Amino acid sequence: MNLHGCPAHFLLLQKGLEMKLQNSLSWKPASATCINLISLATPNAERNNVRRLATMIFDKLKKLDIVFDAPDLDCPPVYSSGDVVSGRVVLELTRQSRVDSLKLHAEGFAKVHWTESRSAGSSTAYTQNYSDEVEYLNRREVLLQADNGEVNILPAGRHEFPFSFQLPEETLVTSFEGKHGSIRYWVKVKLHRPWATVRKIKKEFTVIEPIDINTPALLAPQAGTKDKMARTWYRNFGQVSVTAKIDRKGYTPGEVIPVFAEFDNSTSRSIVPKAYITQTQTFIARGTMKQKHAVVATLSGDVVGPRCRETWHGRAIKIPPVGPSILQCRIIKVEYMLKVCVDVPGTSKLFLELPLVIGTIPLHPFGSRTSSVSSQYSVNLDWLRMTIPEQPEPPPEYSSVVAEGEAEQCSNSNAAAPQPAEDLSGILERPLMAFVQEFRFRPPPVYSEVDPNPQPFHMRPRCMTC
Repeated sequence: MNLHGCPAHFLLLQKGLEMKLQNSLSWKPASATCINLISLATPNAERNNVRRLATMIFDKLKKLDIVFDAPDLDCPPVYSSGDVVSGRVVLELTRQSRVDSLKLHAEGFAKVHWTESRSAGSSTAYTQNYSDEVEYLNRREVLLQADNGEVNILPAGRHEFPFSFQLPEETLVTSFEGKHGSIRYWVKVKLHRPWATVRKIKKEFTVIEPIDINTPALLAPQAGTKDKMARTWYRNFGQVSVTAKIDRKGYTPGEVIPVFAEFDNSTSRSIVPKAYITQTQTFIARGTMKQKHAVVATLSGDVVGPRCRETWHGRAIKIPPVGPSILQCRIIKVEYMLKVCVDVPGTSKLFLELPLVIGTIPLHPFGSRTSSVSSQYSVNLDWLRMTIPEQPEPPPEYSSVVAEGEAEQCSNSNAAAPQPAEDLSGILERPLMAFVQEFRFRPPPVYSEVDPNPQPFHMRPRCMTC
């Protein structure tokens, strides 16, 4: 009689072995060997079910997992150079178990590999392998170790073993997955137990090396010009020229690049200008290079007729969610380019390439957009800080802009009818630039229909032609 694909004699054998395990911890069966022998004693069709059931009975380990410390458990943590990677190893046992050691190994590698077929003659061919690797992280840590050769006995239940290590201070390389190579970081844990196979678990974590685009090199404008002659056989159709410019070299995913370009079509045929953002993955091994190109964003312009000119006044092309540039790795590079191109009739396309760097730290709206620009503005604004007074400059004395007699008359009238003091509290509460506009320059004298300083009557104006 079979039960769930297992023969009756096998179930009896399993029951006996289970009772032995419960009665004595000193009984040490070679679990893997027992499972193999039991599996071989059954027909081929039932062997998989037998092995699965035997593993569940013999193995006391219910769960072995690595959990990283992260604010959001749903999102895996992201690290960079110098960060501390911390977490815990979770161990769940169904019964009391003996453990020799629990060891952790953190590693990080950049690896490349590809093959190329070579021909050594008309009937001979061979395959050439290219591979290389660079190590970025190698850290070992013992989480549980027996003392003086003794074996650790862990009771049934859940056990947690915390771990913590610091990533190297020197610049790491951003995690990457490509067709011919990868950059990976992981933590691997090995559980050693007597009379049992070594259990292993491996979990990767992400490293993103920050690239700040708020630097003078990445904020510098990029521009270029190219031209090409359109021809068919011996006949020239004219010249096509392209001039393009972008305001900076560094961008982050999600940003929009305004493209300023001019297309001069001097040929007798129509052309269509286009722009692309391309990604180039370069893999290097043994002095040989393998590249993979991909277009990540496109922009198509209007048709430019014969003998016509087209201008782009900031045509927008958006950067999709792509990985940052990788420029510091010896064997893997990820580079981006903005290509402005025109399909020239009768010849190959005309390409104008402007380099891009995809960073991780976006452009600051204020502050250090560029040190050179900020220093220039600081010099230009020094005059404003020095000349604007802390207190508003009072208006000029009335007597200094009118005649003495009128000033005395005005002073007497003011003495006869004193006016209340003018309230300047509202003026002082106005913006600083208001004081600059009102009191920066002295007001002109009061206009009067009667000249306060008339010329003597006996003097007449002299004629300039006499």
